[in-house]
Amino acid sequence: MPEVNDWNAKIIAEFRANEGRVGGNFAGAPVLLLSTTGRKSGRTYTNPMMYLPVGDDVAVFASKSGADTDPDWYLNLVEHPTVTVELGAQKYQATAIPVEGLERDRIYAEQAAAYPGFAEYEAKTSRVIPVIRLVSDQASVPAPAGSDTSG
Repeated sequence: MPEVNDWNAKIIAEFRANEGRVGGNFAGAPVLLLSTTGRKSGRTYTNPMMYLPVGDDVAVFASKSGADTDPDWYLNLVEHPTVTVELGAQKYQATAIPVEGLERDRIYAEQAAAYPGFAEYEAKTSRVIPVIRLVSDQASVPAPAGSDTSG
């Protein structure tokens, strides 16, 4: 998977150089960097991904572009739910909490309505794509600019 790692490395560098703004496939989209601890290696892995503001938190989606297996970053956070989130110029610790049932369905439907690629991912796979809420471990993390904090 070197090509995916190279692509991620470029997005990560661009994100960090531009306070969270990136171009290419992610231009104009809400993107964060999620760092997880490897369930086998114990190493830190960072992945760029789209997010959806949900109340005071953000939700991310383990879509893996509609593949029939969960992404490694998701398996990592299930094992080690303490994660680091980089959102714009902010960096904070959070707890990753998988969302299930009707709440999961509501959040995923909102993301798919805003970004139809997520509806395509869901149609491509037989698995239920996990939705993960990232709850800040800090008392107060400012909401991303232009975010809806109504939940």
